[in-house]
Amino acid sequence: MMKIFWGFNKMSHLLGIRREDKNKWERRVPLTPTHLKEIKEKHGIETIIQPSPIRSFTEDEYKKPGVTVQEDLSSCPVVFAVKEIPIDFFEQNKTYVFFSHIIKGQKYNMPMLKKMMDLKCNLIDYERITDEKGRRLVFFGRYAGLAGMIDALWALGQRLKWKNIETPLSDIKQTINYNGLDDAKDQLKKIGTLVDKIGLSKRIIPLIIGFAGYGNVSKGAQEILDCFPVREVRPNQLDAISENYSDNIIYKVVFKESDMVEPISVEKIFELQDYYDNPHLYRSVFHKYVPHLSVLMNCIYWNEKYPRLITKEFLEENYTGQLKLQIVGDISIDINGAIEFTEKSTTPGDPVFVYNPIRNDIIEGVSGSGVAVIAVDNLPCELPRESSEEFSKSLIPLVADIVKADYSVPFEMLKIPPEIKKAIILYHGKLTPDYDYINKFL
Repeated sequence: MMKIFWGFNKMSHLLGIRREDKNKWERRVPLTPTHLKEIKEKHGIETIIQPSPIRSFTEDEYKKPGVTVQEDLSSCPVVFAVKEIPIDFFEQNKTYVFFSHIIKGQKYNMPMLKKMMDLKCNLIDYERITDEKGRRLVFFGRYAGLAGMIDALWALGQRLKWKNIETPLSDIKQTINYNGLDDAKDQLKKIGTLVDKIGLSKRIIPLIIGFAGYGNVSKGAQEILDCFPVREVRPNQLDAISENYSDNIIYKVVFKESDMVEPISVEKIFELQDYYDNPHLYRSVFHKYVPHLSVLMNCIYWNEKYPRLITKEFLEENYTGQLKLQIVGDISIDINGAIEFTEKSTTPGDPVFVYNPIRNDIIEGVSGSGVAVIAVDNLPCELPRESSEEFSKSLIPLVADIVKADYSVPFEMLKIPPEIKKAIILYHGKLTPDYDYINKFL
């Protein structure tokens, strides 16, 4: 029998949206007022959203299409959020949809997972909603790339300024200080025109920006760089560019897996699927590119199975005060991961630190000897409204199936599209077969 919720038609389905409060910068939403109006009209799904003083969409914008704004979500059997949910929020037997950050066994989120298991909750993770080829269907990735590239260029301008190197890049602002993406692009294009006209300091040319990876994050970052006069080169052309270059062009190079690693055995050839399946049979060759790069944008998926892009040992052995690499924009943010000297994540309010490879320590800001790292762990929140609109657009086709599913049946009998079913990490409080490996982290 359909459960009756006070104040709502007994034939309605009901979803809840939790406020985001992980930090003061998190202003995003999983679903926008426009899309909630759409699912109400098409599918009879009503929504309750918690109030928030910082959300990028106002409460009045949600009330206009008939969304109820109230603190209590206890009547909602399915609750959507963006970031992790505090452990005291979960309720027995409910379904929660959010970025859980547990699939790598992240230690800091294991108490949250345990609580959900104890309460027999269902957990659907946006990150695992993929098509038949494994491509993510619901993501903020492009906006992480957009904001990450703007912030990296801002950090580069500020670091060069600290070194008394004057460039048009010093006028770039951090993403959060622009009035949205269009405002940022307008200014960047003007600065790009200056680069084209007056060129860059001879102390920093050729200015080469490398992108590790070529997915949605990388594409977003490259979209920002394309506001400037850019010439793309291949990894195997970097030696030649370092000898013959222009001062009014920024050089772009995109690295694929075949550029970044090689088989350990000389008798073996690189095969992408084999690398994914057997990363222990491959080693990094990325070190040969590092001396050419002014900025590295790290946009790859990484875990401990894979070789690192840059190790602390390499940086220590090759560091001098004249090191060309100025900025690492670590959008992927695996602490001590692909970029081993990413010592921590940062926030929009304090986004940069400098890693000194000789002392093996960090100092806050863009000043000091070493390499500056920008590792903001929720970059899309710097463009909260636009990133929410795009995320909501990708999520809305799946919402009705998630909300209307019958979660009382055994997992194997659950009728829900495969794109969603493969993203169910917990069902009735137990890890589903694809995620049973997480038990070892508990």
